[in-house]
Amino acid sequence: MNRLFSFETGGATADRSARIYRLNWNKKSSVIFLVLAFQVAILGCFPLSAQLQTGVLSGRVSSSSGTPVANARLILKNSGSPEIRTVIINSDGTFLIGDLAPATYEITLTAQGFEDLHTTLEIKSGGTVLDNLVMHASNTSGASRGQAGSSTVKGDVSTSISELPLNGRSASDVAALEPGVATARTQSSGQAQRGFGTEMTISGGRPRQNDSRLDGISVNDYSNGPPGSALGVNLGVDAVEQFSVLTSNYPAQHGRSSGGIIGASTRSGTSEFHGSAYEFFRNSALDARNFFDTKKPPFRRNQFGASFGGPIIKDRTFIFGDYEGLRSSLGVTQVDTVPSAAALAGHLSTGQITVDPTVLSFVKAFYPLPNGALLGGGDTGIFTFSGQQVTPENYFTIKVDHKLRAQDALSGTYMFDSGTVRQPDELNDKRTGYDSRRQMFTANEIHTFNPQFLSSLRFGINRVVAVTGLTFPSGNPNTSNGSFATVPGQNAPSVEMTGLTLFSGGLGSPSTYNFHWTSFQAYEDLSWNKGKHSLKFGFALCRFGVGGSIHGRAQITGSGG
Repeated sequence: MNRLFSFETGGATADRSARIYRLNWNKKSSVIFLVLAFQVAILGCFPLSAQLQTGVLSGRVSSSSGTPVANARLILKNSGSPEIRTVIINSDGTFLIGDLAPATYEITLTAQGFEDLHTTLEIKSGGTVLDNLVMHASNTSGASRGQAGSSTVKGDVSTSISELPLNGRSASDVAALEPGVATARTQSSGQAQRGFGTEMTISGGRPRQNDSRLDGISVNDYSNGPPGSALGVNLGVDAVEQFSVLTSNYPAQHGRSSGGIIGASTRSGTSEFHGSAYEFFRNSALDARNFFDTKKPPFRRNQFGASFGGPIIKDRTFIFGDYEGLRSSLGVTQVDTVPSAAALAGHLSTGQITVDPTVLSFVKAFYPLPNGALLGGGDTGIFTFSGQQVTPENYFTIKVDHKLRAQDALSGTYMFDSGTVRQPDELNDKRTGYDSRRQMFTANEIHTFNPQFLSSLRFGINRVVAVTGLTFPSGNPNTSNGSFATVPGQNAPSVEMTGLTLFSGGLGSPSTYNFHWTSFQAYEDLSWNKGKHSLKFGFALCRFGVGGSIHGRAQITGSGG
């Protein structure tokens, strides 16, 4: 599809999709002792955990001759915020800096008798960067760099995630690009019993062994599945700063999971104002006809939104917000097997039978006659129809970062996602549907006791509501006719007959699953760097609560004669 118009080149687009427009613009010691004592007291009771989104920088500073440069001063500045970290290089030239937010950093290295060294590097989510720096005497210049190193098998996707060809713009799809990660083939949409997220197997593990995290908070749902809406997507691509997948061999600090760990960090506001507006569209004019379509069903899908971020208080408070809407109307062709007119009259291929009048009235009320070819001996035939699956969704997130003082920084994120699906049932007698709503809140406080000892305290709430089995009137008044009921006060039951398409019942007959899941989480992570050594310890407190109800249905089963 051609781009309608654009203010900047956007990059790859989704299959059969095009970006319509995109617009950007720019304009003590006692405290430490108490904390340590508290950790020692509780470490035996709670599992260890750590925030996935931070990174670690380590390395060695040496001269051009290979000897270590002792007591050099290293200044690390976040290029997108006023965050600055300063450390003094150890006597053997080594350094180690932990709890770094994913971002691009500017490095300034100074030492007496050497030229100042200026360079940049990127810290990725959950990554360990090994950066060996070489300083030259004051009459020369230049520097050499080390390489990222870690025993953890992982993959990272940074801010370019918004430009990846994601059909449906579901951020979770990025994980499947990593080696050892595959989408589970058994996944089916609309099954609230097993969640709505994209199920993935990581390194051969079961999908529910994985843990999904957003800003260090677990966002798994009530089935311990990945996050997702009723539409089966996980929106918010433009709100993601970095996306990482730990597939195997990750350290013990990442607990609560025997499978992979899928982590994302929310984008923060920066010292300059930035924003974007976008829309993607897809429609049936660009689609091919399905094999079972008598004619090409209509299809319209629009994904649109905007993001904006910048400073509220210069060099102290920053904000970033993102909204994304999805509107889809998909024509779905259904192919059913229904009784033929001859069979309803009792003229079967095996001979004449007498049809019970009550059974006949029930079948005629809910089963249409074939509009396609007859099957076998002519007792059944094909009924085909196309109905619209209507799926609106609204997603937004907002993040605020505030620097209290040089030693303390606060951040908070709120995410809201609501989606619904409405579509015809199997015989076009009624409309069925399912709903989802997700909310997440997290607050994080980072305190620097000194350049070698840091504390990260996080609190989060994850709330998921899912309802499936909803029914709505749609053309056939018999779905609300109580005279067809087998249970007083109810409507027609579901009917399952061998060789015929299942009739799922009248209004209110399908089983309704109503899930309400709330998770309260608190984490404390401490990082202590001493010379060449780095020690991380902490605790996690998680309270999981699920409530819901299941409403049953009447069902009749049998086999044809």
